[in-house]
Amino acid sequence: MKKHNFSAGPCILPQSVLEKASRAVINFDNLDLSLIEISHRSKSFINVMERSQDLALEHLGLQNKGYKALFLQGGASLEFLMVAYNLLEKKAGYLDTGTWSDKAIKEAKLFGEVDVVASSKDTNYNQIPKDFTVPSGLDYFHLTSNNTIFGTQINNFPEVDCPLICDMSSDIFSRVLDFSKFDLIYAGAQKNMGPAGTTLIVVKEDILGKVSRVIPSMLDYKVHLSKDSMFNTPAVFPVYVSMLTLEWLKEMGGVANMEKNNNKKAALLYSEIDRNPLFKGFVANKEDRSKMNATFTLQNEEYKETFDTMWTAAGINGLGGHRSVGGYRASMYNALPIESVQILVDVMQELEKKVLEVK
Repeated sequence: MKKHNFSAGPCILPQSVLEKASRAVINFDNLDLSLIEISHRSKSFINVMERSQDLALEHLGLQNKGYKALFLQGGASLEFLMVAYNLLEKKAGYLDTGTWSDKAIKEAKLFGEVDVVASSKDTNYNQIPKDFTVPSGLDYFHLTSNNTIFGTQINNFPEVDCPLICDMSSDIFSRVLDFSKFDLIYAGAQKNMGPAGTTLIVVKEDILGKVSRVIPSMLDYKVHLSKDSMFNTPAVFPVYVSMLTLEWLKEMGGVANMEKNNNKKAALLYSEIDRNPLFKGFVANKEDRSKMNATFTLQNEEYKETFDTMWTAAGINGLGGHRSVGGYRASMYNALPIESVQILVDVMQELEKKVLEVK
């Protein structure tokens, strides 16, 4: 029986997607060849790439709006560099809400002036900054929509007079937003879309080509767009599994239905964290809590060994918190069923009963 997988990434994928992908590794598209041994320029794989790009734009509501989808490599970490390389001429603004935005800021400083408009670093990123003003005249403003490590999520995006750039690696396709507010979105596949190895970039073409520097070909969005994600050999298997996941998302009712399911899962777990006297949440303000990554800890560490034994015995995987926060982190991505969340809640309640019995 498959474990209840709360891993933060690489993370759980739909079972039907895994089954289709496994068959394609043996025999893809009735070619009597494996997906991972055919040419990436074959008609069969070009169809996969085009289908993946179309589905990504469709789910974001960005078809026929001047946007293109790319599937590149290097993860979000390479995008920290590529965004600045392609867009930063004089000065860019950043919202610092966690480890990944901090890393993005570090890369951007290599290319120009960076204005950290607001930061929650001084509280160990346990909240989303409020009441900040984005200055005018920036080359772009960058933020991270969901902070996997600390369990915070942005719910109110600022109005800006420059391109708005967003790292959506850990919550893309999980909730309905007006995605046309963003000029460039990037997301590593391994959180909510596929296996590690490919990165989705959705970019509005008219923001490109405005910096004076010469950009190396592999780091130039315009080059990748001109070659339709085929400038170099793409990550064939991750792109294919991403396509399958996007098809599954469509079958499941799209992003709107995923948001309903994710709200139910988050409400179930956070209600128990708030109710159960043995636990406490990490995030300072409830309105900043992530629907994807719930971070919490025990009020009393003397129960840690017992709790760890219990959730492991219940078939739960990947619940340990990041070293920056400690405690526990329950990642509830699209493919995680609510039944898995209920199992975790049951274990938390069982621990409470054990403690009360001893007292």
